[in-house]
Amino acid sequence: MTYMAPEIKEGKTYDGKQIDMFSTGVILFIIVQGIFPFKEAKKDEYFYNLIINGKLEQYWQKVGGQNLTPEFKDLILKMFSYDSSKRPTVEELKNHPWMQMKCDMKGSRDNLMSQLHEKRSAKTADSSTRDSDSGVMRGEPMLELVRQ
Repeated sequence: MTYMAPEIKEGKTYDGKQIDMFSTGVILFIIVQGIFPFKEAKKDEYFYNLIINGKLEQYWQKVGGQNLTPEFKDLILKMFSYDSSKRPTVEELKNHPWMQMKCDMKGSRDNLMSQLHEKRSAKTADSSTRDSDSGVMRGEPMLELVRQ
């Protein structure tokens, strides 16, 4: 799998900033969604084809993105634009509504930690805080050290 912008794949002349914006979009999608957005940015690749042909509802369903915010979807689709001149500039990216949204970092962290604890079994939780060889507790003291 290669995640190059379509103009590189097609051997066209390109602008490095527009290529970087495409690549940044791929990375952003992976961070937010936890999966790759498509295999290759080619017209005949199934997922990228859905994007460039406007079959967006089908695309979001296939990648499990139905619950992503409209602002995120708008931004990422602009970053994945087949026409590189339609990709946002850095200034447009910074001013995009999704980038301007307030983020509750503490609430997000607490929510993620809660989900993590729910998924851990009692055995897994115990083994993550005890060193099996020495029996030394390492959870909270080590976590506090890492935070510092």
